[in-house]
Amino acid sequence: MIDSKQVNFTIVPDEDSGGPRTYANFCAIAHTPFDFTLTFCEVQPLSEKDVRDAQVQNVVRAPVRARLVVPVQFVPNMIAALQEHLRVYSESYSNVGWNKGGEPVH
Repeated sequence: MIDSKQVNFTIVPDEDSGGPRTYANFCAIAHTPFDFTLTFCEVQPLSEKDVRDAQVQNVVRAPVRARLVVPVQFVPNMIAALQEHLRVYSESYSNVGWNKGGEPVH
């Protein structure tokens, strides 16, 4: 029989096992009944040709840098963590010129 004692622990990233950081400045989000998919892309400034093409096609293609699939149960905690970090960030760097009431980046 397995002892049913509760064990509390904290999960932390193992920085030694991770690869290089990946930069992304756009995130597309999709979902199924079971999970959310976050597709992170890097959008570079557009050339005049890119702008003309986008006006015709209504599409700008950006390279995918990472795609994460997370269970639905994970999303509320992720949102809460992002909100808390954004709160701390905005309190710490309110004089840097970040416009928290402005238009969305995407």
